[in-house]
Amino acid sequence: MQQYNFDQIIDRAGTDSVKCDALNEYFGRPDLIPLWVADMDFAACPAVTQALGERMAHAIYGYTMATDRFWQSIIDWNHKRHGFDFTRDEVTYVPGIVTGFGLVVSHFTRPGDKVVIQEPVYHPFKNVIKGNGRRVLNNPLLTTADGFYAMDLEGLEHIFATEQPRMMVLCNPHNPIGIVWDADTLRKVARLARKYGVTVFSDEIHCDLTVYGNVHHPFASVSDDAAAVAVSMGAPSKTFNIAGIKSSWCVVKNPELRRPFFTWLETNELCSPSLVASTATLAAYEHGSEWLDECLAYIQGNIDFVHDYCRDHIPGIVAVKPQASFLVWLDCSGLGLAHERVVDLFVNKALLALNDGTMFGQGGEQHMRLNVAVPRSILEKAMSQLCDAVKNL
Repeated sequence: MQQYNFDQIIDRAGTDSVKCDALNEYFGRPDLIPLWVADMDFAACPAVTQALGERMAHAIYGYTMATDRFWQSIIDWNHKRHGFDFTRDEVTYVPGIVTGFGLVVSHFTRPGDKVVIQEPVYHPFKNVIKGNGRRVLNNPLLTTADGFYAMDLEGLEHIFATEQPRMMVLCNPHNPIGIVWDADTLRKVARLARKYGVTVFSDEIHCDLTVYGNVHHPFASVSDDAAAVAVSMGAPSKTFNIAGIKSSWCVVKNPELRRPFFTWLETNELCSPSLVASTATLAAYEHGSEWLDECLAYIQGNIDFVHDYCRDHIPGIVAVKPQASFLVWLDCSGLGLAHERVVDLFVNKALLALNDGTMFGQGGEQHMRLNVAVPRSILEKAMSQLCDAVKNL
């Protein structure tokens, strides 16, 4: 029996939601169905809502501390869901993944240092690297014969050997495509990184959102090499639709990397969760499993709907099924349109707000990223509008 209602339509307008209230700013018109920013249009996990309500009912919001129970909830969640084991000393709090990445770049690299990314990939990585005066190196993903993607390990070793970067960004699972990297690929990355002295920042924010039976492999857990080079981050934010709360965790197994970094974070008071963050995280990790399992089943149904709808009604667009996340990578090359016309088709003809594929860098041309974490009726309306727009080309 389904316990939670993911078909419920909740009006987010006027809540200062980036996804809904910034449409005019980003797309030049407010009348679009918002299917872009990577949060869900589902009510957050009820356990979180209840815990926040109970805590907010206590009328004093003074200084709070992260309890042993808070840290244990993070440790237990990763053990149960992913078989990823670490101690209390090996984990700390960071105020969001992108903020955390900025802290990692600031601590582990110096201006002018090189950092490797693998495009098409989550665009803030490049922004943070360049904005902090570091240099971006790109090792583009390879497209495979079946229309999916693979990592270019030969290209990666060539970059490591010739460019001598200080750091590599591993998006695991990979956004925007939703790739769940297999353990063998991750072990090869780890071996290369250790060989060439490269620290690996592993963004694992989508790790809880695997679909179709795929299994996430935490990078730091796949080998001794990985544990030696990894700075890993994850969060309950994408998992439980609480991104606005800014709660993330960082695991570093290697004490030579961990001790100076964690000390630096503590010295600058960057590793203490707020009252809201600690309350929401604890509730999510202790009581959110059933909600998440139902949510993932609904998301998988939405992915199937989009994939099948494109196959049956819009053959010029191929929906690449993700192995993790609620984000679907749409290959629009079959429409035969230049990229600018693809964007115009979605925005001004279909009246849909999706992420422009080029924001993710090389390989994003003629692609769009679709967020399917919405009630099915909204998704049906959106796909119908897209179909009509394509027919009217």
